Amino acid sequence: MPPLLDRRIALITGGSRGLGLAIAERFAAEGAVGYALDLAQTNAGTQLPAGFSAIAADVGDEMTLEAAMRSAWRAHGRIDVVVANAGLVPPWRETEGLDMTEWDRVMTVNVRGVAATLKHATPLMKASGGAIIVIASINAYLAHPRQMLYTASKHAVLGIIRAAARDLGRFGIGVNGIAPGPIATDALLERIRTRARHGGAPEQEALAALVADNALARLATADEVAKAALFLASDLASGISGELLPVDAGLA
Repeated sequence: MPPLLDRRIALITGGSRGLGLAIAERFAAEGAVGYALDLAQTNAGTQLPAGFSAIAADVGDEMTLEAAMRSAWRAHGRIDVVVANAGLVPPWRETEGLDMTEWDRVMTVNVRGVAATLKHATPLMKASGGAIIVIASINAYLAHPRQMLYTASKHAVLGIIRAAARDLGRFGIGVNGIAPGPIATDALLERIRTRARHGGAPEQEALAALVADNALARLATADEVAKAALFLASDLASGISGELLPVDAGLA
C-alpha cells in the first residue's frame, strides 16, 4: 500500500516546534512534503524532516501570512493539507487580574490567525479539495480556573471549525479539529516549573495531578496528536468534517 499521504503537499503553521514539528515529522513519514510556517527566530536552527522547508510567517500579520501561503502554493501548484497549529498559551490569571493587552495579543494569534489561515487556504485548495486541520484544545469544550483567555480563544476556534466546514464542504475541503489534552512538551514542563518557582505545586506533583483522572493513567503524547492529524489529513477521514477529535488520554 502507498503511504497515507503519498505525494501530498502540506502546510503547517507553527510547524517548526512542538506539536507542529511532530505533525510535520509524521506527515513526512507517510509520504507528504511541504512547508512549516513559523516565526523566523523559531525556524532558525530547527531540523525539519526530509521534504519539508521552513517559511517565515506570522499568523498575526495577515499580509505576511498570505504571502507565505501563496509562495508555498506556487512551488507545487497546489496545497492538499493545511494544519492551523500556531497558537499562544498565556499565563494563568484570575478574572480580576486579566491583562487586556495580553488578551488582544493572544486573540490575534489563536483566533484571528486561525481564521486568516483558513481564509487564505481556501482559494489555494478550491480547485482540488483537501483537508484542513485546526489544532484546538480540550479548552474548546472545557474550562479551568484562571484560564479565561485561553478558554475563550479555543471556544472561538471550535466555532471557526464548525462554520468553515459548512462553507468549504462544497469544494471538497474537509475541516476538522484536534483537541489535545495536556501534552508533555517542553513548553508545558516549563510552565509547570515556572508555577513551582512561584509557589505552585512541585513538578512531579503537578504532573501526577494532570493524569489523575485520565482513563489511560498518563498524558497523551505529541506523536499521538500527530497520528490523529495524519488520520484527519488522509483518505481514511474522507467522510468526516466539522468535528473536534480529543487526544487527551481519556481526560474527558
